[in-house]
Amino acid sequence: MNAPTDLSMKTDDVLRVELEVFRRQHRDLDEAIHALVDKGTADQLTIKRLKKQKLRLKDMIALIEDRLTPDIIA
Repeated sequence: MNAPTDLSMKTDDVLRVELEVFRRQHRDLDEAIHALVDKGTADQLTIKRLKKQKLRLKDMIALIEDRLTPDIIA
């Protein structure tokens, strides 16, 4: 996730795989943040960085979900 990716150049199958990977990473970060907060072993800067990373993943997940969801005209 170092560089933004062009979603328009990827197939739906590739996007579905990436979506699952990003969701797993998002869950892992969430668990790590909760563990650090519960233990009280992490400084606020570390927690803030992890939360920012989690938000970037959430944004990527939303972009991919939007790309995979067909436009339906009501």
